[in-house]
Amino acid sequence: MTPILDKLTEIYDLHAARTAQFRQAAACAKGCAFCCTDAGRIDITTLEGLRMRQHLRQVPRPQRAALENAIDRDARRREKGRPSPCPFLLKNMACRIYDIRPFACRRIYSMKRCGPEQPPLLHREAMAWADEAIASLQALDPNGYTGHISYILHMLDTPAFLTTYLAGAFKPEAVMMYGRTHGIVINRMMVPAST
Repeated sequence: MTPILDKLTEIYDLHAARTAQFRQAAACAKGCAFCCTDAGRIDITTLEGLRMRQHLRQVPRPQRAALENAIDRDARRREKGRPSPCPFLLKNMACRIYDIRPFACRRIYSMKRCGPEQPPLLHREAMAWADEAIASLQALDPNGYTGHISYILHMLDTPAFLTTYLAGAFKPEAVMMYGRTHGIVINRMMVPAST
């Protein structure tokens, strides 16, 4: 699994290098967590979820249980259409998984301080590069899926799904109902076919 996770990191690093000039003037700072609480969905790929899942296994049991409860709580709130902060956001508004945060978090910055009346303001070039990075992430994981962080982590906690995914098999029918009701997309359906 390490080589593919290295490629994941390469995609992150390329995007960071491309957008470095824009980020220098960003209004974002530690503790500024509007994107983590109010800016919408935090979508991840199954590959990113697998990396998070591996990280969670290393967290001491009481903290892991609290994080798993936060993930479940987030999923339930979102299923009811209610806003919910990221399950990995700490009380001090810092990110519990900052070093392994998904691309959805890495891509966001803002040129102005965010708030309810001011969503994140990004450069158009950075948004286009982010779209390229998302396509690269989905192409890296063609048998995987993309969806909200709590939903993807739930899928990976389902033994039958995890076994199928780790074996490299592709069985979308196994997650079809859950996928439809939870906005999960199949990566290979999102990546343009090679010509």
